[in-house]
Amino acid sequence: MKTLPIITIDGPAGVGKSTLAKAMAREMQWPYLDTGAMFRTLALRLGPGAESLPDAELAARCEQIRFALENSGDGVKLFCNGQCIGNEIRTEEVGKMASLIGTNPVVRECLKKAQRAMGESSPLVAEGRDMGTVVFPQARFKFFLDASPEVRAERRCRELLARGQSADVQAIAEQIRERDALDRNRPVAPLRAAEDSKIIDTSHLSVDEVLAVMLSAVKAGGRE
Repeated sequence: MKTLPIITIDGPAGVGKSTLAKAMAREMQWPYLDTGAMFRTLALRLGPGAESLPDAELAARCEQIRFALENSGDGVKLFCNGQCIGNEIRTEEVGKMASLIGTNPVVRECLKKAQRAMGESSPLVAEGRDMGTVVFPQARFKFFLDASPEVRAERRCRELLARGQSADVQAIAEQIRERDALDRNRPVAPLRAAEDSKIIDTSHLSVDEVLAVMLSAVKAGGRE
């Protein structure tokens, strides 16, 4: 089977996917595709309750939302309908909305087409939850990151506090468990590691240590 010049990094929320995907993209000098940001942006633009819309209406509304990777002057960034996506999508509420619409086949098919189109035009480091299993099964390198809910909650708290937002580690840990259950048990594209992915537990590893493991695997597999 022909492989594509794509690196997929999958895993649940809070395992360091974004940080590591960005670092890997810098090392490879490839564009970084944050597919979680695509789901969050779609959820925010569709609004609360979008998961309950009739399929035809939902599909029509999704078709009006276009994504693209564009050079913003400080690197390749993800844009939606001509606007660069920012921190407005990084709240816990938007994350929960994204998990709800993420179970809808109409939404997943719409975003899968957009993601594959970007992967056909350029090498990518693609981060998400089903990149290696559904969207890019022919990716050359696949990684699945994991960590305990407690560790992930502590990391999330530090992120929120750094942004000046309030944070309760116990509440966030419970939200993470609930979101994991939704993602792992959904009938469409459930969160799981691809059979040919390298699984890395990041609970007790630094970003640099995880990146070193990933780069070693890429080097061993032949970097092109």
